[in-house]
Amino acid sequence: MPILPEPEVKLDLEDTGATARLGARIAPLLAPGEAVLLYGPLGMGKSTLARGLIRAITCPDEDVPSPTFTLVQFYESEPPVAHFDLYRLARAEEAAEIGLDEALDHGCVVIEWPERLGENPAAWLGPDRLSVTLAEAGTGRLATVSGVGAWASKLKDLHV
Repeated sequence: MPILPEPEVKLDLEDTGATARLGARIAPLLAPGEAVLLYGPLGMGKSTLARGLIRAITCPDEDVPSPTFTLVQFYESEPPVAHFDLYRLARAEEAAEIGLDEALDHGCVVIEWPERLGENPAAWLGPDRLSVTLAEAGTGRLATVSGVGAWASKLKDLHV
């Protein structure tokens, strides 16, 4: 049986507000055990998208610092969410040391720089994953959104 490509949606994001709104639209679709993977070069808006998502799950005034130096921030919410920034990882195995497995057992995760998990990030994560790749598009951004597992069907519910 041939492997079908992941369903994919392309979204134009005119500014940082649109990027945060995309995160907010993803939030109500998240369930425990699921991962949102944020790809793109420095300065593309990964943290902005993560903030929009986390504030939609917690509260609009939640302080959502970038976990660049702490590597992970945990939020008591429903579902619980952990925000990982793996940019500074030297080895993929360090993801287990900072609690990735436990975070997925108890809630959902948002991961900036998931490529630091090695050639097969899926080996670290559950079957239900949403990937968002941010790229420059004129003065805004282009978000390429794809999903596997439960996210393959949830993409149709993602309206921005």
